[in-house]
Amino acid sequence: MSPADSGAPSAPAPDTPSAPAPDTPSAPAPDTPVVRHLIDLLRTAAAEDGDRVALRVKRFGLWTNVTWADYLVNVENLAHGFAALGVLAGDRVAVQSENRPEWLYADLAANALRAAVVGIYPTNPVAEIEYLLTDSAARVLVAEDQEQVDKALEVIDRIPTLEWVVYLDARGLTDSVAHERLISLDELIRRGRAHRERDPGLFDRVDAGRCPDDLVTLIYTSGTTGPPKGAMLSARNVSFGAATFGGRGGLFGAGGLRSDDVLVSYLPLSHVVERTITTWCGLANRTVVHFAESIDTVVADLAEVQPTVLFAVPRIWEKIQAGVAIKVANATWAKRTAYRLASALGARVARQRARDGGRLSVGSTLPAALAWLLVHRTLRRHLGLARVRHAVSGAAPIATDVLMFFLGMGVVIHEGYGMTENTACATANRQGAVKIGTVGQVQPGTELRLDERTGEVLTRHPANFVGYWGKPDATAEVLDTDGWLHTGDVGEWVDGTHLRIVDRIKDIIITAGGKNISPSEIENALKASPFVREAVVIGDRRPYLTALVGIEFDTVADWAARHRVEYTTYRDLSCKPETVELVARVVKDVNARFARVEAVRKFRMLHKELDHEDGELTATQKLKRGPFEATVPHLVADMYAGRSEYAGADLGRAG
Repeated sequence: MSPADSGAPSAPAPDTPSAPAPDTPSAPAPDTPVVRHLIDLLRTAAAEDGDRVALRVKRFGLWTNVTWADYLVNVENLAHGFAALGVLAGDRVAVQSENRPEWLYADLAANALRAAVVGIYPTNPVAEIEYLLTDSAARVLVAEDQEQVDKALEVIDRIPTLEWVVYLDARGLTDSVAHERLISLDELIRRGRAHRERDPGLFDRVDAGRCPDDLVTLIYTSGTTGPPKGAMLSARNVSFGAATFGGRGGLFGAGGLRSDDVLVSYLPLSHVVERTITTWCGLANRTVVHFAESIDTVVADLAEVQPTVLFAVPRIWEKIQAGVAIKVANATWAKRTAYRLASALGARVARQRARDGGRLSVGSTLPAALAWLLVHRTLRRHLGLARVRHAVSGAAPIATDVLMFFLGMGVVIHEGYGMTENTACATANRQGAVKIGTVGQVQPGTELRLDERTGEVLTRHPANFVGYWGKPDATAEVLDTDGWLHTGDVGEWVDGTHLRIVDRIKDIIITAGGKNISPSEIENALKASPFVREAVVIGDRRPYLTALVGIEFDTVADWAARHRVEYTTYRDLSCKPETVELVARVVKDVNARFARVEAVRKFRMLHKELDHEDGELTATQKLKRGPFEATVPHLVADMYAGRSEYAGADLGRAG
């Protein structure tokens, strides 16, 4: 019986073995640590390490260095610029841009004024932008380029609080888009310098009122079941989050993040984890952060930079694995043979390391070394993984097959768990104590327990958010009076130490026969195939499980070319009988790992790639199940009507 079944208490917080395990919501919370304000961290870094490189950005093919002293000057100039525009303590400044140093400058400049930053994804459609800017009552929007400026100008007259739009990149902007509330970054800095001369004591006055409860940011939830809600994170939340992520025994191992660590920032800074690592931990641990030239050059930039620490969401790890499959399939006979041999050796080593918490045993050293010499040394360098000492996956569940693939080449991916509402602080797999299929042990200073009735994961620590912006009722639904955050995730203990996430409570499928099934576990197993990009399992109140499957276009296209399958479009390739049979083999392989009641009996192919702008995915690529299923009722009906009108397969009762 697992601790979840028995109602056993949660594990005590790491590094505090004498602390009693919390067994009731009234258990004492950990002592609140000293709050370290972001702007103070930057000022200290500039004073102590002013000449050392803090940021590197690639533009026009060349890397440019930004020292800690440069970082502070840029932030203070921008802060005075915002002050010149009328930004005051408590105001909101929105940023809509790909990852670049100016994102961080705007973030810290707002913090220097005790204003809060609202991150907006560059992929957000106009309607969502209008909602976010209106809901947050942002006074200033920092927009990256013409595309984002065009979106803002389309709605600016309907948002009375939005007084200014500052653009970073002038390319494509002409006099024809001139607007009285639109100014360039250069103009903002010019105004900032003038403001500094007029008001040199600005920061002293602002700092005098600084406190741990200052609102640092609004991070809007992905909105999978309704309009996004702005999660309010305070200085206390952010300080605890940065210490948990980057400190000793936290997400990045026993030694934490180091000043000689090299990071690449490429996941959206609007997301809590990337913001924590790039901005907050970057300041607290003084790492060197690299910004890719564009999202399209990330793979090449990873290979060039060779980061020492790498965080990626499951989709990125899956994409890397699929890319390897394509390259191997098109390699020479000799290279394919070497890869198969290295993979066999790696799989043997991976099984041993999975049993031993990720550690490499003496007996596995030789096969690991042979695989390294044959293939893995070159492969890891090509993938940008040659120097990675700590790899992390989070934000969504990742398939065991994907973890084992990377473990086989010597990359131990440490899966972690958290959410925006607890500043992403909950659990993590630690070095030497990894349990594949779990999200790890409780983080330092964190209380975590499972609800005795539902198994819901509850957390309590100083990083639990303040609440939802302007939505006290929604806040009360997830944050109770004893300070416990109700995550909405169902969990269970593994060996009494490691947490496994079963699924979101709202996504659990209850079949017509009364069986509770976690769809995400099956979906992740399907998506572990290099040929599958999307998998949506259906079966709530149904007699059996079915699935809608979307192909990984690049991988399947490569497969089709090698097998002389002709096609014209994504839809055409998806519906080819050969493609359907390819996916059927994947589904049958996955079915063999699950109980009969959990087997997918029928599937249908999706005819298009799911997209954020079409409302099927969130900005973080999470499925919006309701809106998505509303677009495919014909496919669902076909699977439960016994017909085969649409491309797909019926796999029978045995799966």
